Amino acid sequence: MTGRLSTVLTVLRKELVDALRDRRTLFTVLVSSVLLGPLALLGVSALVASLESRAEQREVYVANLERAPTLQNFLERQTYTVKVPPADYERQLRKATFTDPVVVVPEDFEGALARGDSPVLEIVSDSANQRSEAATSRIERLLGGFGRERSVLNLALRGVAVQVLEPLRVEERDLANQQTRATRITGMIPYFVMMAVLYGALTAALDTTAGERERGSLEPLLMNPSERWALVVGKWGAVACVSMLIAVLSSFSFLPGQWLLRSDTLAALFQYGLREALLFLVVLLPFAAALSALLMAVAIRCKTFKEAQASATVVVLATSLLPLVSVFNLGSESPWHVWVPALAQNLLMTRVLKGEAFDVAQVLIPLGVCAALTVLGVWFVARMLRQAALK
Repeated sequence: MTGRLSTVLTVLRKELVDALRDRRTLFTVLVSSVLLGPLALLGVSALVASLESRAEQREVYVANLERAPTLQNFLERQTYTVKVPPADYERQLRKATFTDPVVVVPEDFEGALARGDSPVLEIVSDSANQRSEAATSRIERLLGGFGRERSVLNLALRGVAVQVLEPLRVEERDLANQQTRATRITGMIPYFVMMAVLYGALTAALDTTAGERERGSLEPLLMNPSERWALVVGKWGAVACVSMLIAVLSSFSFLPGQWLLRSDTLAALFQYGLREALLFLVVLLPFAAALSALLMAVAIRCKTFKEAQASATVVVLATSLLPLVSVFNLGSESPWHVWVPALAQNLLMTRVLKGEAFDVAQVLIPLGVCAALTVLGVWFVARMLRQAALK
């Protein structure tokens, strides 16, 4: 048993040294893990900050404003700056060179108001232009306020109580806490972390199997009298260490990454501390181990590194697409979600970001699935190497 353990440690040390000598692997670790948290949070906060700054500017573009002095008076009383849109605003909205919706005033707007008719104010935007689409609801609420004000004035002139217009009042009560509301923006973070872990394990797993076979260094290793499973466990341990290192760096990179948040609102909502980082690791470390074994099992059948890359595309696609199931599933979480790798990890990390608790079964089931995949992957690689040695 001591000899087997010595073989495992020797192979592990050798593979780790080879991995750390590979500049490509080091670059992957740096970019995909250390910079992941700051870059992701910087991008999200920049988007939120830009939307907040636009809302604070309180600007509205109105075409044919001269037809609606009443509307202009209302907008100015609401401290909005009324601007004239460019003449070709429709073309610019389609090309996304103009990012504000435009209110179009019809002819005889004031006359229709005086007669008690309902003139139509058109809000022109482009749903493909996300910035203009995001501001449309704000303009709708603003014009809705103008309509309610006109209704109140008309009722008051006729001696009718204002309560006739609003026989009841509706108030909203949101049951979601701050962290849950924040995940509407930060919900993509678990996906980015899993992708970093995947691509961190990918290069090391392919290099230690198909890469060594292509370089001709795998055959001399198989001539060693040591048992095949000991060699495989050493190789898998090195790949898993690289993948787990990326998981650790990715999880903890969000702690200093919060310093880059440019939006005060997002900074107040995004609650990520040491507890959340440790919970991320509880979810990610078994997943990194399973991915390492699975990628090695896929690559061990290939003769070249490029062939292994093509074969590993299936694993990459599955890991990329499975978390999207929770996006398209508009209902509640299904019990089978925790049995599916990648989907289960995305689900648990999202619950961590929401501040929600999960029971022991929700942790043990994904852990058991990852352990089973790890054992099967290592067993398959050892079996393939044993057959290669016999040939």
